[in-house]
Amino acid sequence: MNYQEPSIEIKNVVASGDLKQQLDLETILKFSQGAAYRPQEFPGIIYRLRKPRTSVLIFNSGKIICTGAKSEKDAKKAIIKIVEEFKRNGLLILNQPKIEVQNIVATGDLSGRIDLEKTAFILKRTIYEPDQFPALIYRMEKPEVSALLFASGKIVCAGAKNEKEVKLAIIFLSENLEKEGAISHENLIPENSKLLKPQLIHA
Repeated sequence: MNYQEPSIEIKNVVASGDLKQQLDLETILKFSQGAAYRPQEFPGIIYRLRKPRTSVLIFNSGKIICTGAKSEKDAKKAIIKIVEEFKRNGLLILNQPKIEVQNIVATGDLSGRIDLEKTAFILKRTIYEPDQFPALIYRMEKPEVSALLFASGKIVCAGAKNEKEVKLAIIFLSENLEKEGAISHENLIPENSKLLKPQLIHA
């Protein structure tokens, strides 16, 4: 069977920005529809945006954290949108935030079953204890990400700082496991199935 590039789906992008100034959360709450602030439970405002669909955390220190984005672009767009809303409602914003991606969680499908015992010997920096957890844990050095590999061929990748790192990590695993014969493609859907087509999905 010809090599199939794995499908990759971004599940969550976490990004942060820092305005480097104090924010009055009570004032922000007055003009922020869809926002919640319960300081006895959580020290920041939780603001749920519809477009892009994300949750944004706003702290009085000026730090802003976006979670739930499906792409780097959407995560950055959400933080910028919040800052622009501050300005429109009369808040004096002294600095544009430097936005940085902190973590990307993605899934991959290698379109075949993975021999996890064999994989544990092929790859360095792995933990595989099937009696305690069904997946093999792999800590990659370059890019610096962690991956959970399941016998079904599914991969969960975390720790990437950009989408390029996600793709590099999952394709590296796919190509190396194929080369070492650690992936079986028996009893799979035929090659012309949509499930086997290479793709980078932003849901």
